[in-house]
Amino acid sequence: LWVLALVIMFPHLPGSDSDAFKGISVFLGVLISLGSSSAISNAIAGIVISYMRPFQVGDWIKSGEIIGAVIEKNALVTRLKTINNEDITIPNSAILSGATMNFSSIGKECGLALNVRIKVRYDYSDNLIEELLIEAALMTNGISPTPHPYIFQISLDELNATYELNAYTFQPEHMYFIKSDLVKNIQNTFKQSNIEIFSTQYIEIKTVSITKEKNKL
Repeated sequence: LWVLALVIMFPHLPGSDSDAFKGISVFLGVLISLGSSSAISNAIAGIVISYMRPFQVGDWIKSGEIIGAVIEKNALVTRLKTINNEDITIPNSAILSGATMNFSSIGKECGLALNVRIKVRYDYSDNLIEELLIEAALMTNGISPTPHPYIFQISLDELNATYELNAYTFQPEHMYFIKSDLVKNIQNTFKQSNIEIFSTQYIEIKTVSITKEKNKL
């Protein structure tokens, strides 16, 4: 609106027909066009984001490597507050050009799956490991019994198997605290069952007899 008003007013300004005035106006126009390219791209991105509605104020999102709650969304930038109360400003053009993950949009209605991976040696049966993981999930505050937690066996390594627990919560805004409690419950549950959840790497060390080496010499 300001630019349109200036364009309409320009012919009526005193001395607008002089060559000096025209030269200055062209110079200022070039400066503004070069200096405002990023601002214009952010403004256009802000308009597109407003119509796409990928997130709302209060949603927890991930943009790039940044995860936080949306505290402000205007024409040029989007402000996020991280779990550590860091206020981060992200240009709208960066959000539009990259992928944005929204934890709250579907998570509040259908549930957000929190996952934890552990490694357990082959000494213990798969059924026992899965029962303990689900038991730890169901005793965690914020974890919903419906949908029921489920287990993926990710890989088979040399000494252990990798399991992934997936448990749903309908409180995505508290996902950090819920996952922390989930990890604690897994640790305590396995400790009570005398099951180690870490992998011990065995290294074979070969010693050479110094006496034999001297005899060979």
